[in-house]
Amino acid sequence: MSKEILLGEYLDGIYPQIFDGFTIERVFDSEQQHKGVDLIISKDNKEYYIDEKAQLDYLEIELPTFAFEITYIKDGEQKQGWVFDKGKITNMYFCITAICCNLENVPESGFKSCKIISVNREKLVNLLKSRGLDYNRIININQEIRSKNVDGRIPIDELNNFTEGNFNFSKSGKAEQPINIVLKIDFLINNKVAKKIY
Repeated sequence: MSKEILLGEYLDGIYPQIFDGFTIERVFDSEQQHKGVDLIISKDNKEYYIDEKAQLDYLEIELPTFAFEITYIKDGEQKQGWVFDKGKITNMYFCITAICCNLENVPESGFKSCKIISVNREKLVNLLKSRGLDYNRIININQEIRSKNVDGRIPIDELNNFTEGNFNFSKSGKAEQPINIVLKIDFLINNKVAKKIY
């Protein structure tokens, strides 16, 4: 079984504790998943569409940051990342971090703990705008990074590199060569864009 499926099963055991009184539905329909919905949480006729984003490449580690995808490459073409993709109907990202396995670094053994940070998608976009990072500015930075072909962490004027965030180009590390905006979790929480829910 894939790490994602195993983690999903583990999370499904946690969610009823967090969302007492809510209806929780895991989404298996590929069309809805393509729209950025892994989970639907509902109460009083209001639905919340959740996209789970897990740091499965960093097991047994608690990172202070989370990466939000701006663009990636598929079939030789640049594609819109999930943050600004108008085809996504996501309300919230559940950023799963500090993921620990029953047997250290062995996902097949199952998971024993994690942290979940809920990030409001609309508030995230508005926070970036308030820092001068509207969609057009972000795409311009993205194009500069791709044209310069510089790998790794890239500081930008709009964010404090040490306390807020930066851009990152995974040119050689990943086949999709994503460009992400990497933000400090504390920065998001302090600006009421995110909160720890587990």
